[in-house]
Amino acid sequence: MPRPIWSGAISFGLVTIPIKVISATESRNIAFHQVHLADMARVRTKKVCDIDGQTLDWDDIGRGYEVSKNTVVAITDAELDSMPLPTAKAIEIVAFVPVDSIDPIRVGAGYYLQADGQVAAKPYTLLRQALERSSKVAVAKFAWHNRERLGLLRVVDRAIALHAMHWDDEVRSPETLAPTTVELTDEEVDAAIQLLETMARDDIDDYTDFSDCADVCVGSELGCRVT
Repeated sequence: MPRPIWSGAISFGLVTIPIKVISATESRNIAFHQVHLADMARVRTKKVCDIDGQTLDWDDIGRGYEVSKNTVVAITDAELDSMPLPTAKAIEIVAFVPVDSIDPIRVGAGYYLQADGQVAAKPYTLLRQALERSSKVAVAKFAWHNRERLGLLRVVDRAIALHAMHWDDEVRSPETLAPTTVELTDEEVDAAIQLLETMARDDIDDYTDFSDCADVCVGSELGCRVT
């Protein structure tokens, strides 16, 4: 199990549950380097100042906010850390809602919440079982990286999972993407449903990532043939 990436507490009402946050997923992407094709040397990305062309080290780089055209003010880590975020060390549950009331397009990266110590075991289990029996999910606020975020808590097996969520104004409207009105017959729709049924499955556990093969094949002198 990977190391925790954040620690704090779940809070709702008078209940506080110390927890650790662990990433629920891991990247399986194949890593490639950018190289100079003439000699296969690595290509490096440099940070360069727009004014004097000087190559900068990380110690020379800070954050800036553009308050108006050509006017940028420096923002320090201390200033960001001092921002009054009430959810800085807590995942504060603000509502319990039916799971089908959440638009999946708003749901982002997933994390597992681990009870932090024996003192958290009972309230953690209490929340998990309450979510299971009510068939609801919890909507919460929490703060990471100096920004307050919206989250979704749900039960996965015997654990509680946290999903980062997009705020409502962060979701683009799909209205302009829909095609113009198209007339279909009942027979055409029935045929589409029949095709759907022939492709229906109970789960997607059998699907595998081609990169599992590619990890072995990339760089092999013999290559790889997929049939």
